[in-house]
Amino acid sequence: MTNDRDQPAVAPPTLLAVAQRAKVSRSTASRVINGSPQVTEEAIRAVTNAIAELNYVPNRVARSLARRSTQTIAMVIPQHTSKFFADPYFAAVIQGAALHVATTDYTLTLMIESDDDPDKTRRFLEGGNVDGALILSHFSRDAEYISLSRLLPVVFGVRPLTTDDGPYYVVDVDNAEAAALPTRHLVERGRTRVAMIGAPQSMSAGRDRREGWQTTLALAGLDEGPFEEGDFTPAGGAAAMERLLGQGRPIDGLVAASAQMAYGAMGVLKERGIAVPADIAVATIDNNFFSTSAGPPLTSVDLNTDTKGAVMAQTLLRIIAGETVERTTTIPIDLIERDST
Repeated sequence: MTNDRDQPAVAPPTLLAVAQRAKVSRSTASRVINGSPQVTEEAIRAVTNAIAELNYVPNRVARSLARRSTQTIAMVIPQHTSKFFADPYFAAVIQGAALHVATTDYTLTLMIESDDDPDKTRRFLEGGNVDGALILSHFSRDAEYISLSRLLPVVFGVRPLTTDDGPYYVVDVDNAEAAALPTRHLVERGRTRVAMIGAPQSMSAGRDRREGWQTTLALAGLDEGPFEEGDFTPAGGAAAMERLLGQGRPIDGLVAASAQMAYGAMGVLKERGIAVPADIAVATIDNNFFSTSAGPPLTSVDLNTDTKGAVMAQTLLRIIAGETVERTTTIPIDLIERDST
């Protein structure tokens, strides 16, 4: 009786075996497998048939070495860890990117920039450890990564606030329109004194959202309402609301640049006995659990953040593959009406 374990192991087919079966050179077989355009249709058919007949599986490690590829991309969060873990925006973008990358041969590495050594992340990226990077942050420090785009493909999730025209790509929403939508919504409901709790003016999105709010009021023939800056947190929104009320200017509408800040602002209004929406109607940019758990639930602009993450990853992988990609991709947005307006 013969034991299967006594049978000699059959070596898997090699690239050379594929080339011999296809009657092409080893280099031609390699070019076909690696997707090179510099091969004939006849060679592609012959090599493809040989691969199927031999059940050949390309060695990904060898292919990566040949291409000088790591098969890895990084998502970089140049942000303080306390803000990263408290902000649902980041989780949604990461989820969208991760789900897309999971459908490919690539691996997604998440990198939260070190508070103690912010240059550590860039040194890692510049060391050839990844094939490209997704840069996701709220703040203007993103501009420091533009020089990185001269070494490897870089896709930003927020337009960098800089005049440096580096070879980077941007996937984002139209932030001016993201503020115009809720402002217009309030105006259409008869609100004439619309204030704003804005994002930091050190970031492009913060400036664009303020501009969208200002422009919409001007087009409606209304005076610009009071403005205070927040920091994307409920506490920051509450503090900004206190400052708005402290200005002494009448308010009947409020646009907040994030759901977290709107949530904090509504807590202040409740403490002051100011009814929402009867006294002040509130609308916000971004749509997450802060929007739905507020009392009353917040009218919100859905930024389709998970889609943004997926498109960022898709864009980066297309660039790595050598495809021609638009320098800027705009994600569509939607207004979701709820009881706060």
